[in-house]
Amino acid sequence: MTTDNDAQKAAALRNDMATAVAATCAEWGFPLPVRVEAALRTAPRHLFASEVSLEAAYAVEPVEVKRDEHGVLISTMSSPDIQAMQLVQADIQPGMRVLEVGSGGYFASLLAELVGPTGHVTTMDIDPEVTSRAGNCLIAAGYPGVQVVTGDAEHGWKANAPYDRIMITVGAWDLPPAWRDQLADGGRIVLPLRMKGISRSLALQRTNDHLDALSAGICGFVPMQGASRHDEHLWLLNGEKVGLRFDDGNLSDPSKLDGVLAGEPTADWSGVTVARSEPLGDLPLWLATTLPGFCNLTVAASGDEEPGIAVEPGGRWFPYATVEDDSFAYLSVRPAGKNHVELGAHGYGPRGGEVAQAIVEQVHIWNRDHRGRPGPEFSVWPNGHPTEMPPTTLVIPKQHTHVAISWPEA
Repeated sequence: MTTDNDAQKAAALRNDMATAVAATCAEWGFPLPVRVEAALRTAPRHLFASEVSLEAAYAVEPVEVKRDEHGVLISTMSSPDIQAMQLVQADIQPGMRVLEVGSGGYFASLLAELVGPTGHVTTMDIDPEVTSRAGNCLIAAGYPGVQVVTGDAEHGWKANAPYDRIMITVGAWDLPPAWRDQLADGGRIVLPLRMKGISRSLALQRTNDHLDALSAGICGFVPMQGASRHDEHLWLLNGEKVGLRFDDGNLSDPSKLDGVLAGEPTADWSGVTVARSEPLGDLPLWLATTLPGFCNLTVAASGDEEPGIAVEPGGRWFPYATVEDDSFAYLSVRPAGKNHVELGAHGYGPRGGEVAQAIVEQVHIWNRDHRGRPGPEFSVWPNGHPTEMPPTTLVIPKQHTHVAISWPEA
């Protein structure tokens, strides 16, 4: 039973959440329009997160919804600041028809607030347990008009197409043809697209025969299931403790890295410093587009446990690495005065020093040409379509499309 005190407390927490989200999105460069902020102050997020406290429901954090039989998180209610950013990217207007892929219920309630009584929202998920829960929550929260469907997002949901907006709220590795086919003229797809293991929330709009990104935001989502699922290649270097993950591409001969961690590491330092509180911004994406062997470093260590790789005293490692034949290196930092760290790299293998130096060279270029400046432009092209790209562009082939990342000239 919900008491008046509970309702008042929820309303107060909801307003505090909306205020915090508005401040964060403004910092990110996505200031909230009045209608988006009003939706955040209206939709009862706690009714979609009954498993947690009111405080947890309105925290600016994701809420866990479901794990699989192995304990892997497969469904969440995303953090409200990320959800708000996607709504800003989408620019949803009254009367629009919207498809959401990845149904937790709450985001669909925000969509319903924005499209109003003359619009229509369809929310879909591949997991019937998730859609059943979302449907019940939407009815309880006062949004019976949202249509909840169960299906594989690879095929979209043709029955209610075309859509003015298609909102993908799970991590996507590619864009199935159905999403483009079911998009209305002048429509927009907003999705967290994974490129070389790095995700960006892209607002894509059709330009002739391809899609151009109108905006891009840093984000993270649980990966998509079903036919659109894409598993990374994981190569373990030290039992199950240290590994390299390849999202787009793979190692030609993984055996060349056997025993590589047994050797002494080599460090190289850039002289480039950042504040400890300063985000790295587009540096990881720059490394991904300029280092052919780019991958993600995984380390299964917690607390005071030794990570199994070199870390400078007072420093840390980052999950960005690159491989060249029988050697690899990863991005690191070490203390550099009060509240600052210096960027560098640690390398392993016969040419670990050279690979570390390659990372440091790209850190210098990023610092000189791209730090604090407009990031890259993104476009998505159907496979088989000839494209002419400038030399500063990385083209990533995927199953249905190829993604182009173009950096501005220095």
